[in-house]
Amino acid sequence: MASGNGPALAHRSVSNIRTAPGQQPTPSTPHTPPRAISGSYGSPATVRADDDFLLIEIGSRNIRVGFAGDSVPKAVLSSGPREQRRAGDFSRWTEPGAQREHWAPEHEIWRYDLRDFDLGLFQDKLERMLRDAFTRLLLIDSRSRRAGLVLDPAVPIPLLSAVLDVLFTQFQAPLVSLLASPTMTTVAAGVRSALVIDMGWSETVVTSVYEYREVRSSRSIRGGKSLLNKTYTLLHKIITGKEYEEASHESEHVIAFSECEDIMCRLMWCRGAAYKSAQRQSTQLDTVVEQDETDADASHPRGDARIPLHSTSPPKHIDVSFEKLADVCDDVLFDPSTSPSSFDDHELPLHWLVYQHLLQLPLDVRALCMSRIMFTGGCSNILGIKERLVDEVSSIIDKRGWTAVTGKGADRSRNSTQIRRSSAMTRSVESPAPSESSDDTERSRSRPSSIATQTEEDAIEAKLARNRKILPHFQGQLRVIHSLGPWAGASLLCQLKIPAMATVDKELWLQQGASGASRPGDVDVKMQQRQSMGAVGLVRASGGHHVNWTLGTWGSI
Repeated sequence: MASGNGPALAHRSVSNIRTAPGQQPTPSTPHTPPRAISGSYGSPATVRADDDFLLIEIGSRNIRVGFAGDSVPKAVLSSGPREQRRAGDFSRWTEPGAQREHWAPEHEIWRYDLRDFDLGLFQDKLERMLRDAFTRLLLIDSRSRRAGLVLDPAVPIPLLSAVLDVLFTQFQAPLVSLLASPTMTTVAAGVRSALVIDMGWSETVVTSVYEYREVRSSRSIRGGKSLLNKTYTLLHKIITGKEYEEASHESEHVIAFSECEDIMCRLMWCRGAAYKSAQRQSTQLDTVVEQDETDADASHPRGDARIPLHSTSPPKHIDVSFEKLADVCDDVLFDPSTSPSSFDDHELPLHWLVYQHLLQLPLDVRALCMSRIMFTGGCSNILGIKERLVDEVSSIIDKRGWTAVTGKGADRSRNSTQIRRSSAMTRSVESPAPSESSDDTERSRSRPSSIATQTEEDAIEAKLARNRKILPHFQGQLRVIHSLGPWAGASLLCQLKIPAMATVDKELWLQQGASGASRPGDVDVKMQQRQSMGAVGLVRASGGHHVNWTLGTWGSI
């Protein structure tokens, strides 16, 4: 028996056991053996976080948020009194008149008039809506991601600065690309030139885009807000039996904003124009439907619509005539009873706004844009509004042509010119005398052929002409095409990694702000292309010094 102070026996020491070659030594404590996980089985979240490009479109009433490459946004959020209340606030159900005290300004995210607008409150609203969209609907974390901002080019610079401050400071976006809504609408339609008619909430904007560049923009205050106020005036008269006074206090509204808007969206329609273009008549066939002879016109809805109202006190049912709703649409958007000379430039009816916009365009730009008309905005969904607008513009073109001068003298000169042209055409149709035609043929036969007129056919050019597909070039006629909207166009553009015209870097924005932006003509093209590489490449290329950058069309207005 060995003593306690003697050396330990060799067969009792586990650590002295030699391992076979190729085996790893086993530790004394039990544990889970390590496993090598292949990268193909890992979570795709870490891979996609680097490639994610957030796309944000901010409108007057809604915000659309999603990823670049998707066809539709994943989140469409609005900011109203219902979304702005705190948790546990049940005043909407406990107080009967609480839902009628808010009207249009409470449902707007921003507006063009910033005199009484609180930019700090706007930033808080925007941050809350974006954070709600990111965490609840897009299911992404707070990691910094590149962002694309789709905005109207006429957005004021203080409002644009507030949006960029929120994206750079609250969400840590390293790079923000500014994308114009009319250009993105053109991209979504698959064309390079277009006439974009944005019938939005606060106004209607007509923008001509030529080769992805905005040429001209015209605006009118006739939009969804004016149409809603006129609809409320009609409903107020039906409910109370007296005219509505606009100078009254906001709390005196007899119907809720959301209910009045729902009635407008569901029942508003537009009459057809008295003039129908011959081009559209040739492409569409009129069908004959059996009907009662007492019905004079079955294409126009007749009668009344019985509408239940829940926001009035007490709730009731009212009958609204379809003819009165059509009168509201005519008065707000077209106003046919007033002469065009009585309107200012900012309040033109829609058909005169489109015609004046086309009239002031160059000839080649007008020929392309008028054949690629596209509608966007909420008011473009009104029944019959697109057909009515195209027919009204066609009627003005047939009556006045493309002459900017108007008046009795211009009409008299135009009529005399048309008479002269018609008489010249009739003379050219008449066949010439036989003696003259025979003399011309003899002269052409006796004339020697020069070497310059004898062109040799190039075999390579002939082969390319046979293989080249010649597409028809449609221009010079009014035509409406469909577009998927500005968000879809921006999604396609960002997915293809095409650099934006205006790219704002976080470091430069925090150092310089909006005052550091230069004019688009002062920016170097090569440096502008380097900005699309990202924040790291831009800082390395600049060497830490100030470089020229621009806000694009937003800084030139």
